[in-house]
Amino acid sequence: MTKTQIALANHLPEFAPLSTAAADYDVVRRAIAHIRNNWRAQPEIETIAKASGVNATELHHLFRRWCGLTPKAFLQALTLNSARELLRSSASVLDTAYEVGLSGPGRLHDLFVTHEAMSPGEWKAGGEGLILTYGYHPCPFGIALVMTTPRGLAGVALADAGKERAALNDMKSRWPKARYVEDYAATAATARRIFDASLWRADQPLRIVLIGTDFEVRVWEKLLTVPMGKLTTYSDLAQKAGSPKAARAVGAAVGKNPICFVVPCHRVIGKNGDITGYHWGLTRKRAMLGWEAGMAASG
Repeated sequence: MTKTQIALANHLPEFAPLSTAAADYDVVRRAIAHIRNNWRAQPEIETIAKASGVNATELHHLFRRWCGLTPKAFLQALTLNSARELLRSSASVLDTAYEVGLSGPGRLHDLFVTHEAMSPGEWKAGGEGLILTYGYHPCPFGIALVMTTPRGLAGVALADAGKERAALNDMKSRWPKARYVEDYAATAATARRIFDASLWRADQPLRIVLIGTDFEVRVWEKLLTVPMGKLTTYSDLAQKAGSPKAARAVGAAVGKNPICFVVPCHRVIGKNGDITGYHWGLTRKRAMLGWEAGMAASG
């Protein structure tokens, strides 16, 4: 085992080892790829399992453990019709969220969060003087790179096994003058707070720090109002961010979101209901939406 894997085993007892999490996600990823290519035929679990490299029983138990859904229910959650259904119902939910004041610091509907933004000067300095502590942790979607500052969570990236360094380099390019310190023990508790739903508590909100341009931060703040189990579009997000004609610019800001999952950029889809681009991969985006569908159904 690597140093990181040994540390994870010591500091994250409630999570599977890094190698196990990566292997589970590989099976899930293959299953989702098969579903994506064949959803119109509504394939049986035996067919999906064969494409995933496991038997039907193994796939069934993995999906139940992974998101609380059977593979068949997961398939239904990922179909285009389901996406459109979620989209149709999202507008009133979003409007309600804004009416009750959720456009500012406050509750993220599924993960309780308070947030602040670094000043434009701090962002323009490229993170100079900023110390970012980071660690790699298993999560339901592969390997999570979690980055923290003394002020709160600043970054979450997702990677496949063997691609961890690329994820780190991607995050470093956002704040090139910051100092980076690897400390998996220091970031372990934050990783648990993010991905263990039993730790999502309103009276102990997760503090996040948004580091970007004024426009990007405004878009990311609006993302925090999209509830679990619901979707929005780039054009709707642009309107909520006060720039109704800037859907393309909003899309660029969504793509630069440095705190994935917590700031739920995966809940943004195309105007026609298509599940469109995602910085960490479309398969992972579909996996996250399916996992959330299971969480919403069980909640």
